[in-house]
Formats: sequence, C-alpha cells, structure tokens
Amino acid sequence: MLKGVSFLFVILMCGCFAVSAQANQRKQDFDANWKFLLGDDSLASNTNYNDTKWRTLNLPHDWSIEGAFDEKAPGTQNEAGLPTGIGWYRKTFKLPASAKNKNVFIDFDGVYRDSEVWINGHYLGKRPNGYISFTYDLTPCLNFGDKENVIAVKVDNSGQPNSRWYSGSGIYRNVWLTTVNKTYFKQWGTFITTPKINTHSATVNINAAINISDKGLQLKTTIANQQGEIVASSLLPLVDAVSEQNLTVKNPTLWSPDKPYLYKVTLQVLRGNIILDSYESNLGIRSLEFTANQGFLLNGVRTKIKGVCLHHDAGALGAVVNKRAIERQLQILKNMGCNAIRTSHNPPAPEFLDLCDHMGFLVMDEAFDMWKKKKNKHDYAENWNECHERDLADQILRDRNHPSVFMWSIGNEIREQFDSTGIIITKELVKIVKGIDNIRPITSALSESIPEKNFIYKSGELDVVGINYHQERYADFPKNYPGQKFIATETTSALETRGYYDEPTDSTRHWPTSAKSPFTQGNNEMSVTAYDNVAAYWGSTHEETWKVIKKYDFLSGMFIWTGFDYLGEPSPYPWPARSSYFGIVDLAGFPKDVYYMYQSEWTSKPVLHLLPHWNWKAGQLVDVWAYYSQADEVELFLNGKSLGMRRKYNDDLHVSWKVKYEPGTLKAVSTKAGKVILTETIHTAGAPAKIELIADRKSIKADSKDLSYITIKVLDKDGNVVPNADNLVDIKINGAGNLAGMDNGSQSNLESFKTNHHKAFHGLCLAIIQSGSKAGKINVTATSAGLQPASIALSTTK
Repeated sequence: MLKGVSFLFVILMCGCFAVSAQANQRKQDFDANWKFLLGDDSLASNTNYNDTKWRTLNLPHDWSIEGAFDEKAPGTQNEAGLPTGIGWYRKTFKLPASAKNKNVFIDFDGVYRDSEVWINGHYLGKRPNGYISFTYDLTPCLNFGDKENVIAVKVDNSGQPNSRWYSGSGIYRNVWLTTVNKTYFKQWGTFITTPKINTHSATVNINAAINISDKGLQLKTTIANQQGEIVASSLLPLVDAVSEQNLTVKNPTLWSPDKPYLYKVTLQVLRGNIILDSYESNLGIRSLEFTANQGFLLNGVRTKIKGVCLHHDAGALGAVVNKRAIERQLQILKNMGCNAIRTSHNPPAPEFLDLCDHMGFLVMDEAFDMWKKKKNKHDYAENWNECHERDLADQILRDRNHPSVFMWSIGNEIREQFDSTGIIITKELVKIVKGIDNIRPITSALSESIPEKNFIYKSGELDVVGINYHQERYADFPKNYPGQKFIATETTSALETRGYYDEPTDSTRHWPTSAKSPFTQGNNEMSVTAYDNVAAYWGSTHEETWKVIKKYDFLSGMFIWTGFDYLGEPSPYPWPARSSYFGIVDLAGFPKDVYYMYQSEWTSKPVLHLLPHWNWKAGQLVDVWAYYSQADEVELFLNGKSLGMRRKYNDDLHVSWKVKYEPGTLKAVSTKAGKVILTETIHTAGAPAKIELIADRKSIKADSKDLSYITIKVLDKDGNVVPNADNLVDIKINGAGNLAGMDNGSQSNLESFKTNHHKAFHGLCLAIIQSGSKAGKINVTATSAGLQPASIALSTTK
C-alpha cells in the first residue's frame, strides 16, 4: 500500500527546467554547430581529423527521417522503410581558462543507438541502449583557454532489424555541457519524497548526494509555492556526502492531473556567502494507492486511469525531441480528457516528463520491450547481459523525482513470461528498482492473461498486475487473481484512417482475422473505416473495451494502443503502408472521429460530433453517427427535415441513423430538458477552390527550436472542407524561419516529410514551421494548381 507519496523533479546535470542564475551557468545547451557525416570513417575520432566537408547542423538530429522510403530498407516495413546505417558527429569547442579547476561533464539525453564517444582522441565509452540518458566526465582530457577541444560521437544503427517500430537514428535528444565546482550535487543523486501528507501538512524528505571537496559548508533549502512565497526553509551544516533532512509544508495544495500544482525547491551549497552549487526543482505533493476493490486512489479519491500508449516519434519530425512537438501532442490528448501516458516501450525524453509534471499527466515509465529473448534479429537482447542492470538503474535514478511518474513497468510482452526464467529475471529487476525507489509500484505488461501460465506473474514480485488486451477476461479478474491489483497496460488496437468511411457499421471486423490468416479484406486506398468497428485480431473496438473498464470499480484504468499514429508497424496492410493505424489521432495530429467519443466520456464539457462527411452518391444509404455528452438526446435534420430523435440507452456510447443521401445540409442538435446544448452542421462540399491556413501559434520564440503547426485545408468556394481532396500543395517560406516538415496523416503516403510540397489527404495537410535564431517575421504561402492561394504571417521573438 502506498500512502502519502510525492516526488520532486530534480535537476542535476541532465535536467531541463529553468534553474537559478548560478545553476544556469553550470549547464549549457550544447546542441549547436555540430558536424555530421552519414557513413563510417574509422579515423573520425582523431582530434586532427579534417571534417570541413561534413554537414553542419544543430542537434537534436535524426538522419533516418531525412531519407527516402524504401520497401527494401534493412529496418523493414516495421521501421517505416526508412534508412538506418552509421553516422558520425563531431564538435569543436573552447572552454574558458576559468573552468580549468572545475569538473566538466557532457550529458546525452539519448542516442539511437550503439553510441561511442571520444574527447580529444580519448575513448570515453559505449552505450548500446538508444533510449537511456548517460554522462561522461570530460575533465581529465580537456584543454582550456585558446586551445580547442574536439568531441566525436559514432552512432551505429546498422544492425537491422532491431526494433518493432520506427526508432530514428542519431543524437536525437538534447546534449548538455555541465561545468561545476569541485563541490557539486551529484547527477541524479537527490531523492525527495513526502512520507506524510494530510490536509494540514506535508513532510518533505530530501536526500541529496553531494560531492564535497571543502570544509565548513552549509546546505540551504527553501520551498516556495506558485506565488513565490517561501513556505519552508532550512540551513544545515554539510558534513557528509549524503545529506538528509525533513521540511514541513503547511496546508499543502496537492498535485493531480486536474490541478498540477508544483512547488519550487531551491538547494544551495554555501561556503560563507559563496554559492558553490545550486539548482531549483519542482515538487508535486500527492498520494497514490492501488487497491484490489476500488481501483486507483489519487489523493484518497478514486480515479479512473484514462490513458494512452505513446511511442517516441513526432510524426514528420521523426525521433527528434522537440519540446513544442511534445507539448502539442499532450495538449491534444488533454483536450480529449486523457489523464495518463504509458511510455511504450522505453524511457522517454526528460522534456516529456517535465511537461507531464506541469500539464498534469500520470506516467507509466516503461523500461524494456525485451529481456534476454529477442523479438528482432539485432535488438537489445544482444546487449542484455552487460547493460540491463546499469540502464535500468539510470532510468529509475533519472526519473524517480517526477510527480507525473506514478509507476514503473519493467517490460512489455516479455517472452520470458512463458518459462521459468521469467521468475528469476523479474526478481532481479524488481530488486534493482526497489533498491533505488521503494515508493512507486512496479508492473509488467503481460500478454498471457492466464495466471498459472505466466511466470512473470508467478514470481510474486509485481505490485500491480498489468494485462495487455484480453478485455473479455477483465470482469473475472478478482476470481482469477484474488486479492491482486489491476491495470490494463495495453488495450484496444482498433484501426482507423481519418476521413475514410465504409460500411457495414453494425458489426466488428478483425483485420486480419488471426495471426495465421492472410490479410485480404483491405481496399486499394489502404485505408480503414473511421467508424469504430475494425480492430486487430488480438484487440477490440474503442467502445468495447471502454465499456468494460468503465463498468467495474476494481479495474483501475487503461492505456489505449495508441494515442497517436506512429511511424512503423503498419498492421494490417503491406507495403507501401509505413505507419500505424492504431492512433486516436493521426500522424499529423488531426483527430480521428473516435477522439470525440473519448472526449464525450472523459471530460465534463458538452460534446457533439457528427460523422461521416456529406459527399456521397445520390440515393446511397449512409450510416450517420453522433457522439454527444451533457445532453439527453440528439435530433438529426437533413435539409431542414427532421430524421428523428436518438438517445443513448444502457451502455450506448453513440447514436445513429440510416439516411438516404441527398446533397445539402446535415444538422445535429443536442438538447437537455428541451434546451439546445450544441448544434453541428455538415454541408455537401463542392469542387476544390481555395486553400486556408490556420496556425496553432502565430508568435514563437526565436531560439531555432520553437514550432508553429499550420493546418492546410482545401476548401470549396463556400468554405467547406472537401473530404476527398488530394491536391498537391506547395509551401514557400520567407523570413526568420524554415520548413521543418510536412505531413497529411495518410498511413501509406511515401512523400518525403522534408520536401516543401505534399498532397492533401481527405482535405487536410500540415506544415511545421521552425524558428530561426533571430527575431523577425515569417511569411508562409501555400499554392496549388487551380486553387486560390493562401498566406499567413508569423512572428518570432527573443
């Protein structure tokens, strides 16, 4: 049982939040001005190597996403058919003479994969895991003053296939240079919890590991609320390398997805009035508890976990970590009512957890997709024996202070669950986790739901039983797993393509019907109907699983496969399909229709969503669905004529009508007690006539990283989106920015994400604009043959 638990986001060498002035000086963004070579040169680690002809770029960088789709790519269709291989990165830099008596570290948030690093020709080490953060001490090998330093990084992603989804290639997460005095806070060495919480106070326990080189030091600690008021403080002599203290926050405001309240903690090591090292961190105070009967309790309140699984790619940006790209995904999911994310199936970027802390998401932080038994020819199983203990420990140390992280997963559908080695390895991994963080519960995502057949479960080490799919067995969980706690670690695997509709809609189809059956049910467009009635053979429709999770209190919640479409794993279609069909939101970030089913169920806002579009053949019988909430019933009108009222009965999640098509206007009106709540109207669209541009943000930061996502709509002369429009759209950028990528959400489109033109897909397309380093204006113009062009002005500010 877990009570009174809270966590502090700790920034040491690899953190990413704003810190005090002193701490900002200790950590520098090290992403700019690297040299890159796509290929291998064994001499590239030498200091005097001539890299002048190499490409100059800024990190993070993913070279795979820049390549062409190829059916014969070594990574296979599961990795989206994009190139992999070997790449080299080099950076030349100087350090001031004032840094000579300090310690200097380089921190990599993630490199995919098999990275090796040299500084001034000295070999620092190798990290095969492509998702883990790691650090090297550069101090003994550095030059200071006018003499240059050269860091070289080899990235080897040539052993293929090594992933079941798109991984990307390169230094795809951020890099930092950390400079500290000889006395400093150790990387990931601080662990902060709140062992006691009640309505009147919270006890904050701070355990900080500090490298001490001086005597007569003090540790100053303050905790401030969101208004900047100091609510607790201490000043203690610093004697030992590990300092432990308890502070009390009176009348604490608790952290939750609905109100992600964060306190700020500042720690400083002082020698008299001199600050030797300091950082600021964020503290979220909250209690959590899984129970066998009531499910999950957050701050003592029963809370249904309404979660999705997410892979790490960002659509047209590939694996490149961009804070705004992550934020946009989370905003879209938050608006749907999602309150939890499972990081499938590896540790996420630090920025992801920072945003979840601030925006209010519970995170299941997952470690591995495989253990010793491989799923791909050259995957992490090859590195398991020598790497897994260190990699798992580094993950827990790095992430254990985030309030968003509420549980650990030690694996996904691990093959050792089917034999006794599963017991041995589970015990080892749980011991590693509990030795670092004995607060959060541990689960593993089990694909074998029969308890006596599952050796990971039989180890007796899981705090919460995680089951993937098998929703037909959820109701019997208390009988099959007496006294155990439940989480649906992965559910659904429904299939949809945004904007595509076919019938019938009154029965569920499984594409394919089994693992042994060839897939023959598809269509030439390589699409799947957006009505929620098609799923993978192992899965279910969205409505089917949510009805079960919603019904039983002991079912703590679910993680849907998946929140967004992702690159790779394009089941059920063969090539040229290159990205998944599982998402509630497509790869470009455009919601599919089922998004509004969840919004109607997972939020308290009024919802009314009508589907499909209204462009059909004369006389065709069309199934019309409506998702709605905060209303009693919905009335449908065609060209002003009522087609009848519908209301949900029992566990219905939508209402429907069969309508004989005639062009014109389809209108839905939801009412409550006779009062109109919402109205939605769909018009028959004419021929494509013009383009419309809509930016999610017209003002962005001039930091060479910020993004504006521009939705491109193909409209008829009256302003209606043309649902079958596939016009080729060209984008021209002038000013203080550049085009970072284009996409349209089609799962089988082989256009490069990096060209300045893209076809619309069902009337929509997307352009991603990235800022430069200077403030100014960005003018974006979209043109297409035969269509009225459109322009939009953006600005960048320092």
